[in-house]
Amino acid sequence: MIKINQMKKLFLNIILLALTTSGFSQIFPNYGGQRAGLSALSFLKNDLNPRSIAMGGASVALDYDGYSIINNPALITDFNSFNASASSMIVGAGVQQNFVSAVVPYNSKRFGISINALSTDAMEVRTEFQPYGTGEYFYATNIATGLTYAQKLSDRFAMGVTFKYIFEQLAQYTNHAATADFAFSYTTDFKGLAFAIKVQDFGGNSSLKGTFTEVGFNRDSTVAVNSYTVPTIFRMGFSFLPYKSDNHSVLFAAELDHPNDNAENLRFGLAYSFKNILQVRTGYKLSVKGQKSPTFGIGLATSIGAHPFKIDYGINPTNYIGLQHVFGVSFNWNKMERE
Repeated sequence: MIKINQMKKLFLNIILLALTTSGFSQIFPNYGGQRAGLSALSFLKNDLNPRSIAMGGASVALDYDGYSIINNPALITDFNSFNASASSMIVGAGVQQNFVSAVVPYNSKRFGISINALSTDAMEVRTEFQPYGTGEYFYATNIATGLTYAQKLSDRFAMGVTFKYIFEQLAQYTNHAATADFAFSYTTDFKGLAFAIKVQDFGGNSSLKGTFTEVGFNRDSTVAVNSYTVPTIFRMGFSFLPYKSDNHSVLFAAELDHPNDNAENLRFGLAYSFKNILQVRTGYKLSVKGQKSPTFGIGLATSIGAHPFKIDYGINPTNYIGLQHVFGVSFNWNKMERE
């Protein structure tokens, strides 16, 4: 118990320090947009949680849902039954990203597995002498498989960790990498106020490996590929219920993100819930280039027999690639109230 209390005090001290102006300037130096593009495996940064997308990405401290493995694995400790979830994002230009996960409770522990996969349509091989294609095609594929462990350290304090194996393929090039997510959450008894921090995709450098025969003159057929870091992000935020009644509630969330390959940014989200059945969401991002419009989404909670079933949709308007749509479903196996 002493160790748990010490960990809670350390966690709250980190939150309070980072929320002060002086702490912010020292811990999060503003490197700005000049750091953009300095990491590889950028598909790991895509948010495949439709609820999170709709609330501007301010999701690290939200209450648990079927996609918590993505945003904060510590939150799956609130699941008391088996959960399976899936979501899909239409990125655009023939690129689609899909996510599936499952959470299994075991005593006071929670275990999860997840697969995050991005794929493209067939792309033609082109050269300066055959600009309309050589008749050959290539594909790009990214897959991250994750194993999650989470446990409550007290009634209000929880931790979670996800280890990921990542495979990347671009034409004849392949890449193997590993990252880890570390997350903590703390919930108070005041209006559902919750704090959370997460280190997302902590890992080393990686690079594509392979050989590619180029068609051309006076050129070496061996292409050297540099090594790049993975897109690590430090995320910190809070959420609370400023208003709650029997039929209506309003949820507010805020988050600070510090990526290793871009500027720090702030995210804000708001959700209105009617009878815990229908939820309307919106959000906004500050200091995110190409994200000047609010985000939107809805969620519907229903059931299949005695088993809770949720449908979520989020839309993220961007300046350069248009609208990003994320659709997801989540199913809980309620064995205690099975019909």
